[in-house]
Amino acid sequence: MNVLKVENISKSFGNLKAVDQVSFEIEEGVSFGLLGPNGAGKTTTIRMITNIIIPDSGRISILNNGDFSTTSNYLGYLPEERGLYRKMKVGELLFFLAKLKTMNRNEARKEIDYWLERLELMEWKKKKVEELSKGMQQKLQFIGTILHQPKLLILDEPFMGLDPINTNLIKDIMLELKEAGTTIIFSTHLMENAEKLCDEIFLINKGRNVLSGKLSDVKKRFGRENVIIEFDGDDGFLKTSAHIKKFDNYGNYAEIQLHNNADPQKLLAEAMKVVRIRKFEIKEPSLNEIFIETVGKN
Repeated sequence: MNVLKVENISKSFGNLKAVDQVSFEIEEGVSFGLLGPNGAGKTTTIRMITNIIIPDSGRISILNNGDFSTTSNYLGYLPEERGLYRKMKVGELLFFLAKLKTMNRNEARKEIDYWLERLELMEWKKKKVEELSKGMQQKLQFIGTILHQPKLLILDEPFMGLDPINTNLIKDIMLELKEAGTTIIFSTHLMENAEKLCDEIFLINKGRNVLSGKLSDVKKRFGRENVIIEFDGDDGFLKTSAHIKKFDNYGNYAEIQLHNNADPQKLLAEAMKVVRIRKFEIKEPSLNEIFIETVGKN
C-alpha cells in the first residue's frame, strides 16, 4: 500500500529555491532515508509533508488522501528542533499529546505507561520536564511521537543527544515499528545509521533529487568494489598499482578504492609478491562514500 506520495513539490523563500520539483513515493513498512547536506532542502520537504508550510506547487497525499486535516492522526513527527512544555509533568505532557491525536483515554494511559517503562522513564512520570536531562527529554519526545501508533513516522535526527546505549534502544524500536508495518522517514547526517536502518534512500542537494532508490540498487549502480587490506611490509605497491584509484593508508592497513572494472584478485596477486597479507576483504562502497562522491559532483 502506498503510504506517502510526493508529486513535483517546490518551495521558494524569496529568491532561494529551497525545494525544486521533488517527487517520491513510499510503501507501507519501508524505512526511507531522506538524506542531504546542510541546507539541501530536507527540513523544508519534511515541513511540507507535515503541512507546517504549504508547497508553492505540487501535491502531497498520505494514504491516498490529499486532505491533511483527515490524515494528521496517522502521522508522527519528531522535528530536529526539540520542543516540550518544560513546566508540565512527564505523564501529563504525554497524555496531552495523546489527546491531540484523539486517543482514547484508557488506551492513552496504557500506552504511556508501556513506553515510559520501555525507555526507562517511569520513575520520572510525575516529575516536571525541566528536571530531565537532555537525553531523557529526547526519549520523552520520541515517546510522544510514537504514542498514537502512527502509520507514517517522520524522524529528523532522532539520535541527537543520546548516548550509545539509548541510541541502540531507539534503533531497536524503529526496527520493531517497521516490522509491524509502520512507514518511517528517517533524516540524518550520519550515513552509518542510515545504512543500517534504511531500505531506500532519497538524496537531495540544492533542493533537487540527485540520487534515489533501494539502497542495494544504489550501491550496485556505482559499479565498483572497494578493498580493505592488512599487510606486513613496504607500502610502495599502493602508490604504483594500476588497479588502485585512491587509497587511505593507516600504516600496514589500507582502505582502497579500485578503478572501475579493476579485478581485485589481480591486486591481491600483485600485493602478495611484495608484502605478507594478513587480511584482504572486498566490500561494496559505503553510503558515506556514495554521499560524499554524489554531493561533490553537484
